[in-house]
Amino acid sequence: MRHAILILLSMLCLWNASAIAQDDHAADRQALIGILHDVEKGINDSNIDLMARHFDDKAVITWLNAETSRGPQGVKDYFARMVGDAPGAVLSKYATHPKISGPATFYGDVAVASGTMEDEFTPHKRSVFKFDSRWTATLNKTGGEWKIVALHLSTNSFNNALTDELRQLSIYTGAGGAAVGLLLAIAWFWWRRRKQ
Repeated sequence: MRHAILILLSMLCLWNASAIAQDDHAADRQALIGILHDVEKGINDSNIDLMARHFDDKAVITWLNAETSRGPQGVKDYFARMVGDAPGAVLSKYATHPKISGPATFYGDVAVASGTMEDEFTPHKRSVFKFDSRWTATLNKTGGEWKIVALHLSTNSFNNALTDELRQLSIYTGAGGAAVGLLLAIAWFWWRRRKQ
């Protein structure tokens, strides 16, 4: 019994030591969460400067439409072209609600974080649609400040709101075509019978 208690106490001490060691990045984790909140607020409030200031000058960003931007100015240019009232803008509004999937992984002064997003797009030429997307960010700490050096956004290309809508449209189109074809066939047979 004594040995079992000693083993249990040893395991608890080791568990506490590992929990303390894992918390070495507590301040960094809070900084990364602050960046995530600024990015979310910047997008949702159309305050792109708030978001763009967290990107490194050489950052590479891959957007949901597979376009790539570089650096803070590239982020601003992308949003100016894609969202708002500018001529040719695709969206009038874009809202996102990101969540972190788990603790960031640290490699010295580099951190990798990932999570999910609930995106809502309001296009100029159609109704609102929503995506459940994923994101991965790589950040680098330079001079005590974390900056995003890579951001990748992705959604399921094979099963999403737009493919579901297209599938539903094809069912309606097929059913409508069959109904029209049946009506034309009935009308043709009626016309032929009447002619005889």
